[in-house]
Amino acid sequence: MKEISELVTPSDVRYTRDHEWAKVEGDIIRIGVTDYAQDQLGDVVFVEVPKVGKKYGKGEECGSLESVKAVGEVYIPVGGEITRVNTSLEDSPDLVNSAPYTDGWMAELKPSDPSEIEGLMTCEEYIEMLKGLKE
Repeated sequence: MKEISELVTPSDVRYTRDHEWAKVEGDIIRIGVTDYAQDQLGDVVFVEVPKVGKKYGKGEECGSLESVKAVGEVYIPVGGEITRVNTSLEDSPDLVNSAPYTDGWMAELKPSDPSEIEGLMTCEEYIEMLKGLKE
């Protein structure tokens, strides 16, 4: 397991308490799981991504990650309609481990309320939350 100081936490994304991230890219939001989440799960062997066209409310379960150790649910950080999923994860679920914020992204969505992103944590707030979990 990585120490908090070793975790990758980009400052251009927002974070949830459930260890998902959301990044605004124009009028869409790209989502995935954090470096902390993938590190806790271990080697990811299967990724269930949401269905294109499906609408979710903020916080709803939208997929899962299966590792050699456990299965973890993925929750939508902001409500909206899924417009695209990362099909590369079907053949290479390990991208979630090796590049959670780039090649390992899970889905893109058109937000129903773009202001919901403001309710998510900044990188600094997320790191502070993680420090609290380690105590």
